[in-house]
Amino acid sequence: MEVNVFNLSGKETGAKVQLPESVFGIEPNDHAIYLDVKQYLANQRQGTHKSKQRNEIAGSTRKLHKQKGTGGARAGSIKSPLFNGGGRVFGPQPRDYSFKLNKKLKQLARKSALSYKAKENNVVVLDELNFDGIKTKNYISLVKALNVADEKTLLVLPAYNNNVYLSSRNLKKAKVIVASELNTYDVLNATKLLLTTDAVKTLEEAFAK
Repeated sequence: MEVNVFNLSGKETGAKVQLPESVFGIEPNDHAIYLDVKQYLANQRQGTHKSKQRNEIAGSTRKLHKQKGTGGARAGSIKSPLFNGGGRVFGPQPRDYSFKLNKKLKQLARKSALSYKAKENNVVVLDELNFDGIKTKNYISLVKALNVADEKTLLVLPAYNNNVYLSSRNLKKAKVIVASELNTYDVLNATKLLLTTDAVKTLEEAFAK
């Protein structure tokens, strides 16, 4: 798939770049995408939720009233889950939500997500991208020039660029990552995928391994 290359002013440079079919033109696998996104979201969970069981509640353990003759149910302790302020039955406990996925499946999921973006014509390729300083208005000018200011954007760089990253950090609809950190969730969560020409080469090399 061949796409035009744009400069920082949002104008076509006249150059074209070939998006590799092995990365941007495969038949998407929805189940692989589902598993990869599920793993990503699971890994974000802290898993520190906790409620107290009856043995952890501070309170007396004396028997509330005699076993028989009251006309009511038996009651052993005020810490019983049946009483207000008692322990919780089968409450949440700290746990690790992460799980393992094979590398090949994760690669398939990411290529599937990229292929969806390419099929929907939501991939924009830029030539060299660099800012002189750390200014949010520089990034705003870029997305406005590309007519994507009102959409969620994911900018993929071949290597970490401090000026570009910090210039976009205050914008809710903008995210900047390096190609090595590309994940399925971020690709699908963005409306427009912005790639530099070097990032396209980096992705092709990474998925070719």
